Amino acid sequence: MARVTLQRMDNVGIVVESLDTAISFFAELGLEIEGRATIEGAWAGRVTGLGDQRVEIAMMRTPDGHSRLELSRFLAPPPVADHRNAPVNALGYLRIMFAVDDLDDTLARLRKRGAQLVGEVVQYEDVYRLCYLRGPEGILIGLAEQID
Repeated sequence: MARVTLQRMDNVGIVVESLDTAISFFAELGLEIEGRATIEGAWAGRVTGLGDQRVEIAMMRTPDGHSRLELSRFLAPPPVADHRNAPVNALGYLRIMFAVDDLDDTLARLRKRGAQLVGEVVQYEDVYRLCYLRGPEGILIGLAEQID
């Protein structure tokens, strides 16, 4: 058996138009901001293949400290594609799933920030209550509450 070299998954990245709106939404969900910065320079463009780039980023952390969400707003070059309204079965980026302790309360708080339920809240056996919603800029988010 081959040796596994993977240590962890550092983060999931999402490009947004309004960094402040996205930060506010994910903070309401319970993520904590770790930092915010502008990334630019030749080294950054070499990593992404975009050449001369300038991007504002915000790194947000889940309360347990194990997962991170990197929100990016590109100033240069501008975004070139828009997948925000893609359906659940679209190829590529699909959704981010978060475990929550109270799905109804979380959904109510996020609706005040513009979240819209995609389908309905459903129960999977006696294990989970689940739903999908659209957050800021149409970002697809899953919420799951474990049933005790």
